[in-house]
Amino acid sequence: MNDAATDTAVISGYHAHVYYDATTKEAAGRLREAIDGRFRMTLGRRHDRPVGPHPRWSYQIAFASELFAEVVPWLALNRGDLVVFIHPITGDDLADHRDYALWLGAKLDLDLDVLAASDG
Repeated sequence: MNDAATDTAVISGYHAHVYYDATTKEAAGRLREAIDGRFRMTLGRRHDRPVGPHPRWSYQIAFASELFAEVVPWLALNRGDLVVFIHPITGDDLADHRDYALWLGAKLDLDLDVLAASDG
């Protein structure tokens, strides 16, 4: 079977979104520093407001598929009380965020209408 939904070759990398708010901003900053010192990844800007489909303040971590088995368990053990949303990058933003996502911590409601509108 070689359809896009089951062929992991369509995954070009991953994004992890670390969610925080005013009360957890400092903890999110400490986690960010630990990530930056440990892994070769691209850290996105901090957004002190909800952006795109994300319901809370956040920053993005972009990493290669080859790092998944190292990064995700590390985040699971080191995120503290922060919620982390992880999704693959397949070229289908809506499916990536809706169907293929993983949550570390509470599952939050995303604003998927933003992605559906951009999918056209």
